[in-house]
Amino acid sequence: MSTYKVLNNQKFSNREYSIIPIRYEDRMAILKWRNEQIYHLRQIKPLTTESQNKYFDETISDLFDQKLPKQLLFSFLKNKECIGYGGLVHINWTDKNAEISFIMNTHHEKESFVSNWSNFLNCLEQLAFKELNFHKIFVYAFDIRPKLYKALEAHGYFLDARLKDHCFVEGEFKEVVIYSKLINQ
Repeated sequence: MSTYKVLNNQKFSNREYSIIPIRYEDRMAILKWRNEQIYHLRQIKPLTTESQNKYFDETISDLFDQKLPKQLLFSFLKNKECIGYGGLVHINWTDKNAEISFIMNTHHEKESFVSNWSNFLNCLEQLAFKELNFHKIFVYAFDIRPKLYKALEAHGYFLDARLKDHCFVEGEFKEVVIYSKLINQ
């Protein structure tokens, strides 16, 4: 298992769920999920096997040895099965904040969306608030998935901002919503 130099702990758990440093072996499942869910991602075109391998070989592999990486990505496991991935991206080490990134197996989106988000957030908040002592973490989302806001609000996140006509999704301008959580909430 690869490890992040910046972290003392490499695994964060909540019952049978855990996040561990992103595994190379999960890259093709991640490619599949990202391509299936491209409509809600800031991804312009479908990923290819070649582009995914290059991303893991050139970008992901470098993150593990960086003192202050711009992102910390994890495989999200239920027991030992990878059912999603995500982490902290656009990390601002000075201001102690980061954006949350998370995508789950498309099949699980339909049947356990809220519970998977909740379990992922439980693990990620251990990392962000206890391990890294960050002040704030937030979700930046196209305003097209109302189930997401319910999951975030149930977990103590608040609507921090609404950006009008901020992104062009499926042929029309949509709002972006930002939900945040502070360390002492």
